[in-house]
Amino acid sequence: MTTKQISGGVVHEMPADLRKALTADKEVLEKWEGLTPLARNEWICWTINVKTDETRKKHVERVASELLEGMRRPCCWIGCIHRTDKPISPSVQWVLNKQRKS
Repeated sequence: MTTKQISGGVVHEMPADLRKALTADKEVLEKWEGLTPLARNEWICWTINVKTDETRKKHVERVASELLEGMRRPCCWIGCIHRTDKPISPSVQWVLNKQRKS
């Protein structure tokens, strides 16, 4: 059995559940492959950084539907905090500090 290579992000590996959702629809996969590595990384990070399995399932489903709607990055996402190639911006640091206090 041959597994099709699917492009991932710059920091995060492609999770199996997201891979399955992307390969389920040819148009979704084409849109995914048309994204930049940084944009794909944002989607992966947004998908895996959740608190519950239910939320993760919803995010995986939304990646496919939002790509079909023409979105290139997750809406209202502070961005991947796992990247080490650039410092965290002051606005993102503010959000992270606020989240820690909650």
